[in-house]
Amino acid sequence: MKLSASQLKEYAENGFLVLRDVFTQEEVEALRSESTTIFEHHRPEIWREKNGAPRTAFGCHEYSPLFRSLTRDSRLVDPVEQITGDTLYIHQFKVNPKVAFDGDPFPWHQDFATWHLDDGMLEPQAMNIAIMLDEVTAMNGALMFVPGSHQRGMIDAPDIDGRRWMKREDIARLITKASDVAIATGQAGDVLMFHANSVHGSGGNITPLSRRILYVTYNAVSNRLRNPTRPPFIAHRTFDPVEPAERSFLLTLA
Repeated sequence: MKLSASQLKEYAENGFLVLRDVFTQEEVEALRSESTTIFEHHRPEIWREKNGAPRTAFGCHEYSPLFRSLTRDSRLVDPVEQITGDTLYIHQFKVNPKVAFDGDPFPWHQDFATWHLDDGMLEPQAMNIAIMLDEVTAMNGALMFVPGSHQRGMIDAPDIDGRRWMKREDIARLITKASDVAIATGQAGDVLMFHANSVHGSGGNITPLSRRILYVTYNAVSNRLRNPTRPPFIAHRTFDPVEPAERSFLLTLA
């Protein structure tokens, strides 16, 4: 799946792009089911909210054949290779359920700040691909972006308790009016892709509506990590190139 000229232009200007109807309802249901099964496990890779609700499951493609096949699907790999111009490996894989009533917010941040300072990634050539497993709305915790913020480069974010959330004064300089924020909403099966330096965050989910999102983060093989400090299930040390296959995920289901 290749991006059109208009899609490439939108991504270059805004730092993020939503692709509609990438995955079928059958595929979405399979991903939801697998995600539910994953969170029944008790592993160090699975993090939970303070009340025990699931927050993030890292690296589950390592033990889920279904998720592993998803990472090779050309509908995900091709657009990233098109933009980076390089072969890719999987830097990170995770499921963020943002569960109904109990999903906590994620403060404003740039992913590359952590990837560069804590993982030893040289350049912001990694990209997040987010697969929406539910309808994602402004009410149930959709990701919010500052359009064009990726063009400003990496903004310093100090390490506070192991996280690099941006300082409020930096956010206040970026956001001075409502139109400085865009909300990436979509339907189950839509895909959101965004730049490593895009400033983004999400509110909590106090609705009874689930907001499950599955993330695959691809990085250029030439941009592999040099001195990672975080656990391997968060910052992968295996740099084998991904070999894309057309609809490999759908074939696995079949």
